[in-house]
Amino acid sequence: MSIAFGWAGAGDLPAVLELLRRCDLPADLDSVADCLVARQGTAVVGCVALERYGTDALLRSLAVEPGVRRAGTGIALVERITRRARRLGTRRIWLLTTTAADYFARLGYERAERATAPAALQASSQFAGVCPSTAVCMVRALARG
Repeated sequence: MSIAFGWAGAGDLPAVLELLRRCDLPADLDSVADCLVARQGTAVVGCVALERYGTDALLRSLAVEPGVRRAGTGIALVERITRRARRLGTRRIWLLTTTAADYFARLGYERAERATAPAALQASSQFAGVCPSTAVCMVRALARG
């Protein structure tokens, strides 16, 4: 069955949170604003969210159902949310990861010192406590245009 991508609606929050739990990721999203989902039929099989802080953004909650991994779903989610971030005027996308630094490096992210992230990001729940201090901080500069 094919995968369809679209923006999550309020009714998708329980399915997104359950997917995050199944993928051993923090299920701390309060809403699905700026959350992109991948669906297989009616089932949510992938998600990624973007939190905006001025011209910087935090990519978070990238999860793909184990049964559909290695089919490009994660890459497609990241590419689509990156296009949205660029359209919104985002200059840099930051993220924290405990397990996927190599994956994100292949997608153009570079390791960065956590202390170099903008203060607003450092005050976010992800930086302030959800992700452990051992999480790798990464950033990707977006080309203008």
